[in-house]
Amino acid sequence: MFRVGDRILHPLHGVGTVEKVVKQEILGQIQEYYSVALTLKRMKVMIPIDKCEEIGVRKITKSAQIEEVFSTVKGKTMTDMPSNWNRRYKYNLDKIKTGDLKEAAEVFRSLRQKENKKGLSMGEKKMLDNVRQLIVGEYAYAKNLEMDEALTLVEKALH
Repeated sequence: MFRVGDRILHPLHGVGTVEKVVKQEILGQIQEYYSVALTLKRMKVMIPIDKCEEIGVRKITKSAQIEEVFSTVKGKTMTDMPSNWNRRYKYNLDKIKTGDLKEAAEVFRSLRQKENKKGLSMGEKKMLDNVRQLIVGEYAYAKNLEMDEALTLVEKALH
């Protein structure tokens, strides 16, 4: 699926680069893992190769496709989210876990709108920061930009 050097996105950990494929014995079974160096968190994760699709790990979206996603999300009003913050949190987390950039961008936009109207719970503030990092990291990788520059452009594109 991926090769060493590929830039990928893990929906919960952000963007990173596949450094190597590692075989490890776990409970008597040999499994293959991608060793991925995460950009923003300055750490490495081991991702089971056979679980990548299930987890939502994917290659970084191409630059033109990101612009297309941003244009479809921009200007949309907040989607109907559950009013209970626990249900809303799970709803948004499920969208982020898909690994789909459009879903993440919609969560980002909805949380920003809610933040501007009523404020966010602590959990939602953390989620907003995490989804912002996911989107900005992917945007920076796709466009070969510094993170600060990518953040400014993402905020402008999705505002």
